[in-house]
Amino acid sequence: MNAPQIYLPAGVQPAAGYAGDISPDLAWAWVQSGEAELVDVRTDAERAWVGFVPGAHALAWKQWPGMAMNPGFDAGVQALGVGGKKLVLLCRSGVRSIAAAQRATELGLQAYNILEGFEGDPDEQAHRGLKGGWRYRGLPWQQN
Repeated sequence: MNAPQIYLPAGVQPAAGYAGDISPDLAWAWVQSGEAELVDVRTDAERAWVGFVPGAHALAWKQWPGMAMNPGFDAGVQALGVGGKKLVLLCRSGVRSIAAAQRATELGLQAYNILEGFEGDPDEQAHRGLKGGWRYRGLPWQQN
């Protein structure tokens, strides 16, 4: 017997334990259309020092220093996903946002990971921001 076919929206890559992986451009299109909420799961320090997306919901997955789990994450993400709204999760490089999307899914929410994150992968000199990411793609961001 064949497994049931799963149909994903255009531009969504399948993922284990959450709704899927999407490009920064698709995430921004969903946010602009009102069909998704952008959740920045980086630390407050990262948003303050590196930059942030105007209008994104700041909800750290882990807290700096020490990178301890944010005890307010579950309640915060549930409040953002009320009514079944899609959540698109952003971190530095697309790793913490996977864990956060998996947790949001466990809580019954429709959560997507934004590929490449805010800064993208490091290049050969270990510099970020030159190989993909939200900023690299020219999407809206600010720096303090």
